[in-house]
Amino acid sequence: MTHFLHTEDDLRAGLAQLIVTDPRLVPVAEKAGPFSLRRREGGYAGLCAIVCGQQLSVASAAAIRDRLFAAFEPFHHDAVRKARPNKLKRLGLSNAKIKSIKEIGKAVAGGHIDLDAVGNMDADVAHAALIALHGIGPWTADIYLLFCLGHADAFPAGDLAVQEAARIALNLRKRPDAKALTKIAEAWRPWRGVAAHLLWAYYHAVKKRDVVPVGAKKVGVKKPAAKSAKKKAPKRKKKNG
Repeated sequence: MTHFLHTEDDLRAGLAQLIVTDPRLVPVAEKAGPFSLRRREGGYAGLCAIVCGQQLSVASAAAIRDRLFAAFEPFHHDAVRKARPNKLKRLGLSNAKIKSIKEIGKAVAGGHIDLDAVGNMDADVAHAALIALHGIGPWTADIYLLFCLGHADAFPAGDLAVQEAARIALNLRKRPDAKALTKIAEAWRPWRGVAAHLLWAYYHAVKKRDVVPVGAKKVGVKKPAAKSAKKKAPKRKKKNG
């Protein structure tokens, strides 16, 4: 059965199941404290946002992503795949990322993949369908499944923050690589995605750094409306003479 993380209740229920499955995570959850579910939009736009963040800092990725979305309104795969490479390059995208988002756009336009439907597949099957696309590696595929579609068993074993958090939390001698962490995470099925959220929260608690990828937004948390305030015009200094 495929589980999803669409609400805070889904996350809490999954965390409770995860801790029962692996009691070693009890002190990890206590140290992490309460944490919120993070989500992003799905579809072509969601996948492009993640491609923008590949091997970049959160701030740099957000800047490029915002420029990309602002350049195409509405943001649609046909407009992007037909755009001139020079236009995309001026937005800050590398040649590799330009090719990736164009090839993904072609795959979507040609009906070769339904980026929403993959969420209903088993995590491993969905992962395989995504990495078959040009420019989509294991990390990108799992981040898309977890943050854009809410797949509860997607696990980004290649994420450095998740690896480091696992090292500290499980008292490992060295930081596990993607292969080693994938093996460790087998014990967390079908809640590996919840384990990833937990490990990011744990990393934040230990390192005092928010490393959740792709600028994902907290579910159910609205930003307070900005208060309107009349600004007084600055007084002009009188000129002598």
